[in-house]
Amino acid sequence: MSNSDYCDTNKQPHIAIIGTGSSAFAAAIKAVDGGARVTLIEQQKTIGGTCVNVGCVPSKIFIRAAHLAHHQRTNPFDGLQNNEPNIDRKALYAQQAARVVELRAAKYESILETHDDISLITGTASFIDKNTLTIINGEDTKTLSADKILIATGASASVPPINGLVDTPFWTSTEALEADELPSTMLVIGSSVVALELAQAYSRLGTQVTILARSKLLFKEDPQLGEELTTAFRDEGITIFEQTQMDNVSYDGEFTVVTNHGDISGQQLLVATGRRPNTSKLNLDAIGVNVLGNGSIEVNTKMETSVDSVYAAGDCSSLPQFVYVAAAAGTHAATNMLGGDVKLNLNVMPAVIFTDPQIATVGLTEEQAHAQNIETDSRSLPLENVPRALANFETHGFIKLVAESGSGRLLGAQILSAEAGEMIQTAAMAIQNNMTINDIANMLFPYLTMVEGLKLTAQTFNKDIKQLSCCAG
Repeated sequence: MSNSDYCDTNKQPHIAIIGTGSSAFAAAIKAVDGGARVTLIEQQKTIGGTCVNVGCVPSKIFIRAAHLAHHQRTNPFDGLQNNEPNIDRKALYAQQAARVVELRAAKYESILETHDDISLITGTASFIDKNTLTIINGEDTKTLSADKILIATGASASVPPINGLVDTPFWTSTEALEADELPSTMLVIGSSVVALELAQAYSRLGTQVTILARSKLLFKEDPQLGEELTTAFRDEGITIFEQTQMDNVSYDGEFTVVTNHGDISGQQLLVATGRRPNTSKLNLDAIGVNVLGNGSIEVNTKMETSVDSVYAAGDCSSLPQFVYVAAAAGTHAATNMLGGDVKLNLNVMPAVIFTDPQIATVGLTEEQAHAQNIETDSRSLPLENVPRALANFETHGFIKLVAESGSGRLLGAQILSAEAGEMIQTAAMAIQNNMTINDIANMLFPYLTMVEGLKLTAQTFNKDIKQLSCCAG
């Protein structure tokens, strides 16, 4: 065992960052730009965190491949012949893995190579006091002192307490994305983002998929989103059991889940029921950092924890678990650790679920607005009224706008549509700039585009758009 002390010997501020994901690197770059030197600590051999390695990047590649396979099989145009795609999962995975390596090198590894003031230590960090960490890597132990410390340790897949589950070879999203073979049948436990994205992708690549939802799909969202996505999934042949009580899971060559709907079996089982913050090994109790019941570190809008020199950002914190929120939080944390005073505003936070149709939301739902004692006026426009959706023969879905009664100020938008993720930022910018429904209705939108649907929906507050000519005039 060797012991080493790392501490400042000059006036240059020293920031230690535990983790190497999006929030960690955003903070490191910002801190170096502000004159600090940074030490990153990573317990894994691979840097980059969840998004580039086992989250956003590989999942969107996988989902896109499945989307193209589905359209090859079921495109809506009469003059184009549909045919069954020849799917080589090994080749798809190899291409996916290569792109992950490429992006990790470009967005993470190259940062270390080009920034002399950013260094990396491999090992598992825990707190000795609010300015000191111990870092263990095998038999080697180091002590690291810093002026400020940022916790950016991310989160890992959580496993629900179902009898027998932990004794089976179930998949989390990581295994599902790294598998180079497609199971013939798969059970999916979960009803939110990751569960639904991967369930549909596997189904479109040829796996017979059954979703076991404890409540309903997307039960935390506007009810219309979950209802219409359920219809779309069932139309594609995905089996969905709602209000499912799961009493036991066993494995004997295949998985069997004992439920209130009977015993349900499949070759593979994917568990996608959320992610739990990676905070248990940090010894946070010893220094008084406040941790919430789910394991997340409580932070304020400045990314400050309950201990003055310790900050947190990303999925390990009490912030929403989105990579763009993590990166923004990391940047804000670095600014504040160097004496700044900036706050992260999450009042306008767009979110996208990459199913097909996509789901995109921003701002308040009607229920959320009412909980804040805000009276609302809302309209929901079926996509069959959007010219581009008609031209694409993709009319399953809707656009919903929630406005404040009286003022007409846009409060929120919920969209279920092809390309919803490309549309939602327009609504986000409208909310950010306190635009009203009339402001949106009177703007020029390009024709034929899906985003024109926002204008059309805004017009429905005061007009019957079926009586308008084209171009939403």
